Amino acid sequence: MEYFAGKYDVIVVGAGHAGCEAALAAARLGCETLLLTLNIDTIAHMPCNPSLGGPAKGHLIREIDALGGQMAIVADETALQVRTLNTGKGPAVHALRIQSDKQAYQSRMRRILFAEPRLTIIQGLAERLLVDEGKGAVKGVLIRSGARFEAENVVLTSGTYLRGKIIIGDVMYAGGPNGQSPAMTLSESLKELGLDLGRFKTGTPPRIQRQTVDFSKFQIQPGDEKVRKFSFMPTENMFWQGDSSRQIPCWLGYTTSQTHEIIRENLDRAPLYSGVIEGIGARYCPSIEDKVVKFAQREAHQIFLEPEGWQSDELYVSGLSTSMPEDVQVRVLQSVPGLEKTSILRPGYAIEYDYVKPYQLSLNLEVRQWPGLFTAGQLNGTSGYEEAAAQGLVAGINAALRAAGKEPFTVRRSEGYLGVLIDDLVNKGIKDPYRLLTSRAEYRLVLRQDNADLRLTEKGRAAGLVSEERWTLFQEKARDFQDVKELWEKTVFSPQNEDLLAVMAEADSTPARGGIRAVELIRRPEINLTHIFKLLPRLGDFNREAVEEAEVETKYAGYIARQLADIERCSKLEATVLPEGIPYEDIRGLSTEGRQCLRDIRPANVGQASRITGVTPADISVLLVFLEQRRRRRSGDNV
Repeated sequence: MEYFAGKYDVIVVGAGHAGCEAALAAARLGCETLLLTLNIDTIAHMPCNPSLGGPAKGHLIREIDALGGQMAIVADETALQVRTLNTGKGPAVHALRIQSDKQAYQSRMRRILFAEPRLTIIQGLAERLLVDEGKGAVKGVLIRSGARFEAENVVLTSGTYLRGKIIIGDVMYAGGPNGQSPAMTLSESLKELGLDLGRFKTGTPPRIQRQTVDFSKFQIQPGDEKVRKFSFMPTENMFWQGDSSRQIPCWLGYTTSQTHEIIRENLDRAPLYSGVIEGIGARYCPSIEDKVVKFAQREAHQIFLEPEGWQSDELYVSGLSTSMPEDVQVRVLQSVPGLEKTSILRPGYAIEYDYVKPYQLSLNLEVRQWPGLFTAGQLNGTSGYEEAAAQGLVAGINAALRAAGKEPFTVRRSEGYLGVLIDDLVNKGIKDPYRLLTSRAEYRLVLRQDNADLRLTEKGRAAGLVSEERWTLFQEKARDFQDVKELWEKTVFSPQNEDLLAVMAEADSTPARGGIRAVELIRRPEINLTHIFKLLPRLGDFNREAVEEAEVETKYAGYIARQLADIERCSKLEATVLPEGIPYEDIRGLSTEGRQCLRDIRPANVGQASRITGVTPADISVLLVFLEQRRRRRSGDNV
């Protein structure tokens, strides 16, 4: 029986990584917030890999942190291992990756959620969205028990649970990730509201028992000696007790020709090839059977054994995602050197689920058709914890701002990977689960992971989410950054300076003919911070990250200046607003596809319109002419 159960400013449905960030953001911005979850025990669960970060994804986590989100802090506190990837490449693609303790991460995030004063958490299955047909807006959520919760702002972060179907060989059943219950009716509610849904597929590898592995046949993959953190805030790891040498390693191994032969012999039993799986899978995270078929020339594929926890007996077999029958999975695993006697604790599986096609969203993640309804995470067709958390943060901020009657919050492509992510989803369309890559960011030298706070913390402060402590630390670092750059501009070394001569010889750098400024010295590619610290010991008085960021900005000043000039040019298009209600169907000269795309997506400005797949440069020219003619007509000028 339906009954009124309470009224809130914001309701968040789903407590995965998107839901956690959305709920915390809304509550911290002063909204009475309700977080509905299928199971309180699985809040912030990691149903797939036990790691966070990596290329582009690590950038996102630092941006979440810079804006005042929570993921980075909890990741630092519960890390088993930390590695910086791509260190042999340029700073634009350096990326932090953390191996996380799954249970500790969940437990820590759950405690933070329960401690938030304005946040209420209730276990329940959301079955239907409630809407006010007259106002054309949402008004709440109905859960299976009959409880009706009302709010004018609802954030859906249902992950892969919508009509979830688990597939292991010829075994199929309704289910959510890792044995959880699916949400079977909410999809119908969304369809009734006129939303366009699609069907995707993702998968996960088997988990094996640590004690059944012969590690002597694997290559050890230790963490970094010099440990870096995701968060710009001070954090303390709960496992290392200040000793980073206690990090737990991962292990690298390889499949064999026998592995591949077993897979080929059983392709008729593989759901991916037998026609059982209907949803489209992630292009950048293929199953092992897909890799064996598509890369038949490869004699071996890498796999990594990743620990799931400090005291866990489970190992995650990264690189071996599969939905093959369980008996085939056992044979595949045991064909890998070192896994001859291994046993499966949890089989790999595929999961199909419904998602909301993101072209229906505004850049603040609000469904244009239903004001007050926001969607975030895998529900929007993305893959990965990091993409989900980033969207959840934006959706939660915007739900809270809408509740307060304030202007929406957005991040532009030129401001962060978060902006690239959302802009791609809304404007470019997706044909498979979206994964953020550094190659998707045209301004990636400006959008480095090291300067996420300098790019976004002021923006987070303006939105109201950055705490006093974070703001104070940021201001101190920003001052150090400027002071270091000024110090390098003003400091001049004599060509006879003994320390300079020693550094030049050590770096095999051409001696200076005359006095040389520190900034000119740093621009030499062979000169690094170790050399500069020898010449300027007082740099030790400044924030180390500020010094490192100043070095990157100095070394790559020319490239950065060119990207900033490109950003400035694009900003002019972003400033050209496209009013609501433009009759695209009546604008002569637009291509048929361009007209359809503009009508469907309703871009907020010409910059956004120019990035929509299907809208040509010629369409943009026609649109600019239309806007100018419209301006002149309204001002009474002759056309």
